[in-house]
Amino acid sequence: MNPSLNHGRHASTSIDRLRLAVVTPMANERDSAVPFVAEVLERASVFRSVTHIVVFDQMCRDGTYDVLREYAGNEPRLEVVWAPENRSVVDAYVRGYRAALATGSEWILEIDAGFSHQPRDLVGFLPYVEAGYDCIFGTRFGMGGSAEGVPLSRRIVSRGGTVLANALLGTRLTDMTSGFQMFERHALDTIVSRGIQSKGHFFQTEMKAYCRKMKVAEVPIHYRSPSNSITGSVVRDAFGQLWRLFRDRLRGRL
Repeated sequence: MNPSLNHGRHASTSIDRLRLAVVTPMANERDSAVPFVAEVLERASVFRSVTHIVVFDQMCRDGTYDVLREYAGNEPRLEVVWAPENRSVVDAYVRGYRAALATGSEWILEIDAGFSHQPRDLVGFLPYVEAGYDCIFGTRFGMGGSAEGVPLSRRIVSRGGTVLANALLGTRLTDMTSGFQMFERHALDTIVSRGIQSKGHFFQTEMKAYCRKMKVAEVPIHYRSPSNSITGSVVRDAFGQLWRLFRDRLRGRL
């Protein structure tokens, strides 16, 4: 879905007048952590200001946390968060969302570490930010997006999950599972306040479902990384949460 740029529901605002907060959960990325953060900050320098929030927890065992703590000593735009209370990947993201909202930034970008998401793709989001959209989602499967190094089985699951989620939830996106996305602060605050119930990667789909009545756009992204295998617990969580959201839609709660 690629709506025209003159239909944003918020007033248009120049990028250089907006503050951006970036959220990146990170674990064992020692070799790429500093180059990745440096490039994100460079690509985001078109904003009035940028704060990159990187969230760590006990999944980090290779010293990446210490590397970025040292880097942050000379980079005031980087905020390193230690969150040992995290119990799932969703906890890490939500911790980052809350920290991003606390900065007062008008927009929040979510981007994965290790260059699985390409910081250069941020440029495609900017016209929709300026036009006043609520949510902007990266897509690997439409509009020239791509996914390199992803097994065929994972592609089938992602594409099939997108079709099924669109059918049951009334969304119309080409990629319901991507994690490269931007939110206007009130849109993200609405999602976080509502509560994210999924404990697995289905939470990306859950968030998109909560945006179904907001003004949304998709932009192509270029994903580059082997994906983790899909476990039985992940599949059960996805189907359980999808069924819950479908029931919410039927009851007028979605």
